Amino acid sequence: MNMLKTLMPENDRKKPAQRWSPIYHGLRDAIVSHRLTPGTKLPEDELASIYSVSRTVIRAALQALAHDWLIRLEPNRGAFVAQPSTKEAREVFEARALIEPRVAALAAKIAKPEDVRLLRSHLEREHEALHAGRDSDAIMLSAMFHVGIAEIADQSVLTGFVRDLVSHSSLIIALYWRRRDTTCESHAHHALVDAIEANDPDKAAQLMKDHLFDLLSGLDLQRAEPKPENLADVLRG
Repeated sequence: MNMLKTLMPENDRKKPAQRWSPIYHGLRDAIVSHRLTPGTKLPEDELASIYSVSRTVIRAALQALAHDWLIRLEPNRGAFVAQPSTKEAREVFEARALIEPRVAALAAKIAKPEDVRLLRSHLEREHEALHAGRDSDAIMLSAMFHVGIAEIADQSVLTGFVRDLVSHSSLIIALYWRRRDTTCESHAHHALVDAIEANDPDKAAQLMKDHLFDLLSGLDLQRAEPKPENLADVLRG
């Protein structure tokens, strides 16, 4: 079970930061905060100039962002900020609603006190990020919370599905949210942890289903997309 790794504070579980890590975080924050809008091209040479690093370092950061569904890499065209459609957004949350209630029920059946302690500790970091206005961190921590529940269930295949879906939905939430608590409302996550601690699979499943419905209803899928800004101005600003 990898939940300990997933829910540990990032600084405690990572090896010394790679050279591309600051570029990854800078671009991630710019994307999630909407300073870099969907469809914006991310040329390697321009990014290398902005960050004063080699194109090899930039390429590694872009690969990591693509893994997290925040950008797309197109052969012979380069990297672009991902641009999920409203149809894709609905499909992602429909898939989550099919899988994650079952995962929550499985987790509730076998959760140990240490699992619950880690979940509650993680919630504290998530809420600190949200209340401090670190929206990018709050969204990523919310995604990790859902993966942590899947890892408690000790189902590797389902955990892989959840990991991909919540990574995919992170940009969807960042792009379409219309209220800040869309990252994940505090009472919803706390209630889930309470049900898991009580080893109540039926309640955990229902809470997860309701929670995902609330997340989807908190998105403004009719939002018009702004025009991309100048890349250097956005990142250097």
